Amino acid sequence: MRLFSWLKAKHLTDIKPKCRICYCSTTTFPAVSQHKIPSQNIHITRKELSKLLHQRPPKSQLKQIHAQILTQALSSTAAFVNSLIHCYLHIMEFTSARLLFFHYPLPSPPILIWNLIIRTYCKLQNSSESFSLFRLLLNLDPLIRVHPDEYTFTFIVTSCAHQRSIVHGKIVHGLVVKNGLESNLYVGNSLINMYAVFKITDDAYKVFDKMTERDVFSWTSLVCGYANNGEMDQACEIFYKMPQRNDVSWAVIISGFAGNGRYMEVLVCLNEMFCAVEDKVRPNEAVLVCALSACANLGALEQGNWIHAYIMRNDILCSSNISTALIDMYAKCGRIDCARLIFNRIPRPDVHNFTSMISGLSYHGLGEDSLTVFNMMLDKKVNPNEVTIIGVLNACSHSGLVEEGSSIFYNMETLWGLKPQIEHYGCYVDLLGRAGYLEKALEVVKSMQIKPDIVIWRALLSACRIHRNIFLGNSIIDFIKQLNSAGPSGSEVLLSNLYASLGNWEKVSEVRKAMGQRKTQSDIGCSWIEVNGVVHEFRVADKLHPQILEVLDKLNELWIVLS
Repeated sequence: MRLFSWLKAKHLTDIKPKCRICYCSTTTFPAVSQHKIPSQNIHITRKELSKLLHQRPPKSQLKQIHAQILTQALSSTAAFVNSLIHCYLHIMEFTSARLLFFHYPLPSPPILIWNLIIRTYCKLQNSSESFSLFRLLLNLDPLIRVHPDEYTFTFIVTSCAHQRSIVHGKIVHGLVVKNGLESNLYVGNSLINMYAVFKITDDAYKVFDKMTERDVFSWTSLVCGYANNGEMDQACEIFYKMPQRNDVSWAVIISGFAGNGRYMEVLVCLNEMFCAVEDKVRPNEAVLVCALSACANLGALEQGNWIHAYIMRNDILCSSNISTALIDMYAKCGRIDCARLIFNRIPRPDVHNFTSMISGLSYHGLGEDSLTVFNMMLDKKVNPNEVTIIGVLNACSHSGLVEEGSSIFYNMETLWGLKPQIEHYGCYVDLLGRAGYLEKALEVVKSMQIKPDIVIWRALLSACRIHRNIFLGNSIIDFIKQLNSAGPSGSEVLLSNLYASLGNWEKVSEVRKAMGQRKTQSDIGCSWIEVNGVVHEFRVADKLHPQILEVLDKLNELWIVLS
């Protein structure tokens, strides 16, 4: 016989509970009163009901148990109400949980129940409900003697971080100090994380400094805050002071280097991670993805091959993220054949795998192959995202596929619900410009629904240089100067190159002189080369390179040979 076949109330409207939980049972829990009751009348003891509730039953069974509690007039017992609230929150039945909470048999639920509901809303990132309950808690009659504890503040601080509300965060921090909980481990960790999200690293460090007890999460949160704010030197300083590091700590510092474009340090840090015997950690998925991304940006094929071999040797699951990173790495390191091999071995490619393959083929100028993969993606009912469209448009641009690119650009919103963003306009303008449709490209820019940024104008200016259209180039420079009165160096360098391509050295000198008067200079060039698995970095006019003398000697040898 099924255990719950008989747990139903016959006439809930006849029940008159002595508490305020279900003042109108048919309104509050209508589903319970709709069941037919078996002929036998079986009684369940309080102990059995309590045991059933602790098993976290599904919704249909929970309603039956609740009905049995009502029939036995146990709804005025706080222990049963607490268990019911737990169960309803567990199955995300918020309406029933809130009704039980607001019609509690005592003047107020205990702080444990307050925390439970606030935490649930916090997990769902429903900050408004969290704040609403927190305000109710603060405004309770002092005689009730229910006050927020360290867990309450931990959850509400996390809600402030989710909402990205600095004002609320500061107010709650003040209440934390008032209640003497600033040095508490859990509250301190949540405050550090909150200020890290706000990118207020000074305040995060102040909280960290006042904590009497710290764990690995405290240190890692602070490192993450500095890394996300671009303060990698401070992040490293804190990281190397950590008494103990786990895989998340290493992932945070490595992803910080990757996110700030310091790819050499990513590989150095990965090597340190393997050598850190005391930490007893191995790279997780986040570390491997960042390392492969660094190899892709450095063109470090040997390093990338080693990481791929490590993944295979240790039977690490080739997840979608790792597969995507491998495709990207091999494509950018010149091994598009290996990228294809990785892609073809994926049983069910997702949008990220397809996007990486499309972008890789585009990177190699294989526009038609990119379109083939794109069509395969559509055939498999995988909808593209914004990045996919950027990759396809770039492929069309590099291969001169104007008709195909135009069709994708103008249909992206109709077919896939993707509204063109500034990046899509930039790709399409570049496509038209490269193909020589300068006037059409200018029309697209002028008809944009969003204000064109400097990247759009530079793409058009670059097309003017390719097709030697000085008149339009000068007009575009005027538009760019309106966007940036300081005179953006990249644009003026392009204009200078445009004049140089036409042999107009007088104009080249004019532009360069104007740049010099404003102390404008182009970005310092940087390049990498991998030799025997070691990546070397070089910058323009870099006299601080550790092997600068050997480099200069070799350049002199080459100069003599060429002379």
